[in-house]
Amino acid sequence: MKKSLFFAGLLTLSSLCFASKSYEVTLANTTQAGAVQIKAGSYRVKVNGDKAIFTDVDSAKEYTVTVKLQNSAKKFEETRVDATNDGKMDTLKDIQLGGSTTEIDF
Repeated sequence: MKKSLFFAGLLTLSSLCFASKSYEVTLANTTQAGAVQIKAGSYRVKVNGDKAIFTDVDSAKEYTVTVKLQNSAKKFEETRVDATNDGKMDTLKDIQLGGSTTEIDF
């Protein structure tokens, strides 16, 4: 019983640590992220459930986007943004979160 309680506490603690972690990304162009358009600039990205919250480093303006989380078999070495460009605007495909096994899909 004590082991089960210990592991439940450990799992809760690790979930809280992940929820409070933010990742730095820079968007070179105005970017479509799901249904939200985000201006070019530097952002902190934080995951909260099925939402990614982009906070502008300069203005503190927040953009919230519904996302799908994927887990990789191994940790990503660095945070990497994958986007496409249709000639007018970038469109986010995914963000791999450095130091974790989590990928955010848009």
